[in-house]
Amino acid sequence: MTKKTTWFLTLGLFCLAGAAMAAGTDSAPAEGVVSVSVNHFYALAALGAALGVGFAALGCGIGMGMATSGAMEGIARQPEAANTIRNNLLLGLALIESLTIYALVVAMILLFVSPLTKLLMMK
Repeated sequence: MTKKTTWFLTLGLFCLAGAAMAAGTDSAPAEGVVSVSVNHFYALAALGAALGVGFAALGCGIGMGMATSGAMEGIARQPEAANTIRNNLLLGLALIESLTIYALVVAMILLFVSPLTKLLMMK
């Protein structure tokens, strides 16, 4: 089995587990007990936040490594252009890092604001 196949199978298992948790039961909860689907929503929100930030950090880390590698190769080939290359590299790295921060902000919104909770309570 290749690595790509293993990753897709793992992702598929996460999706199936999420669907199984979201299915829940149709019985009404006892008084004072939060609905099962709301609990599953919070669990899936935490899972989605963790996966989102993890994939964003992975992608940004790969991008930063490739950008740094290209800059080092460029400086090695043309040392007189080192200042220009370094300035452009730092600007690019800052923009790449901002994508990870945006993913973290979205994850925090999912975890602490929970914008879809009102829709679940309306059922």
